[in-house]
Amino acid sequence: MNIAIPGIESCFHDLAVRALFPDVKVSLIPCSSFDGVTQAVADQKADFGVLAIENSIAGSILTNYNLIEGGAFEIYDEVFLNIQMYLMALPSASISDITQVHSHPVALLQCRNYLREFQGPLTVIEGRDTATEAKRIVTENLQGVAAIAGEEVAHRYGLKILDRHIQDIKNNQTRFVLIGPSGIITHKNLNKASIKFQLGHEIGSLSKALTILSDHGINLTKIQSLPVLGTYWRYAFFVDVTFDDLQDFEKAMTVLTPYLKNYKRLGVYATNRENAPSRLLI
Repeated sequence: MNIAIPGIESCFHDLAVRALFPDVKVSLIPCSSFDGVTQAVADQKADFGVLAIENSIAGSILTNYNLIEGGAFEIYDEVFLNIQMYLMALPSASISDITQVHSHPVALLQCRNYLREFQGPLTVIEGRDTATEAKRIVTENLQGVAAIAGEEVAHRYGLKILDRHIQDIKNNQTRFVLIGPSGIITHKNLNKASIKFQLGHEIGSLSKALTILSDHGINLTKIQSLPVLGTYWRYAFFVDVTFDDLQDFEKAMTVLTPYLKNYKRLGVYATNRENAPSRLLI
């Protein structure tokens, strides 16, 4: 199985793949960006892709909502990782030597307070991904430069850990989703859905939509609004819901759809708070 990720081996997306497929032989397709992941799946260079969708500190990764919705992709599974951030540099470095810190923008956001309070002058530089920025320190022998990444990255690339657990909130989690081409047969125990829609400007339109979901026993677990590209002051809603019976969800959407504009089902899958191996049937 070929799975595209933004980054290289040992980055958090790699760890998410391993959590989803611990007993499956997986070939990683490293990509330089989130967009590269969806393009690799669209071009059939990868069977699936894994994308971070939200973090408990940095919030929703809005770009990825648009990437999933904009292509002919479906969400098939999810996994939640406890994200612990480490500051690392060359083996000869000490923390007082550091004048630059490199990492992925979302990782930097998760460590904002730590970086703000860092002793001495510091330049923060956004890079491709956590593991790539760490590996560059070794391959280019970057003196005075540190990276923020996971502990496994330091061990894999021979870096010295200068500080541990530097994220602003210690219980820091990121939710990742497994995406692929639509129409693949999946596990039958489905109890979660991700949908996208727009509403008119009528008074109470959002309230009416949420009431319909509630009346059918559908639990709203997340709602995220994003501007509709190319329009002024119009927003799309990305919504996650859970349910006990798939038929309840289908009935709710039958009632709700006439009130919606540009409705799209992004995926129906199984909740995975316990981080079980993927239910996807290959």
